[in-house]
Amino acid sequence: MRSLRFVAISWTLQFKMILRSPFDGIGNVIYPLFFATVAFFVFRAGHSPRTLVYASFGAAVMGMWSSVSTSAGSAMQRERWWGTLELLVAAPRHFALVLLPATLGLATVGIYNLAATLLWGRFLFGVHLSIAHPLLFALAIAGTVLAFGGLGFLFAVSFVRFRAAWVLGNFFEYPVWLICGFLVPLALLPGWVHPLAWALAPTWGMNAIRESALGGSPLPDLAACLGLGLGYVVLGVAVTDRVLRAARLRGSLSLT
Repeated sequence: MRSLRFVAISWTLQFKMILRSPFDGIGNVIYPLFFATVAFFVFRAGHSPRTLVYASFGAAVMGMWSSVSTSAGSAMQRERWWGTLELLVAAPRHFALVLLPATLGLATVGIYNLAATLLWGRFLFGVHLSIAHPLLFALAIAGTVLAFGGLGFLFAVSFVRFRAAWVLGNFFEYPVWLICGFLVPLALLPGWVHPLAWALAPTWGMNAIRESALGGSPLPDLAACLGLGLGYVVLGVAVTDRVLRAARLRGSLSLT
């Protein structure tokens, strides 16, 4: 319970810091609207209301993912820039409990991205959306946020050895939303892409959000999304222990 309380307080502080950050705060307010505008213009050329609905949810989750990929990938890098990484690593709490709230905070900002994108499409492009299962829709969004936070946590600890970790996070932004079917149906992609998509939680989170909104059954997709998110966290903790052990042996935590 104390660990959960620690994570909750850390999440609150990290969320406040993100909202006040010029890059993470202002960027996450404006950036998703560019995604949505381009997607709506492209899909509106098809003259089909269904394609605009498909684009609405896809662009919304794109905004959620964009708020996580670049910033979460460089979460440990930022602590290194600020000179606080060594202090956090030496703290009594496991470093994973310190870093995970940061990526969860970035994923939580994605809820604004989803809401802003859907409202942007409603008032600017006239895309009328009706949520068939509001409660399941809310659960699908919450599950997707948690899974995105877990994947961002894995990115953060995996990229810490690179001086330009944010570049790697940015590199994964576009391939993931393409492979996971945010705007392009997975059935249209080559067969070898499908196993990669199934191993990524955003694929199942996207399916759960669409299914709950359109009247389907999102629970299997939501379960797969949460299971993969938990797997990312477990793997991230193992990678964290391995990275910190190597850093202590070599004295290379600061990369100086």
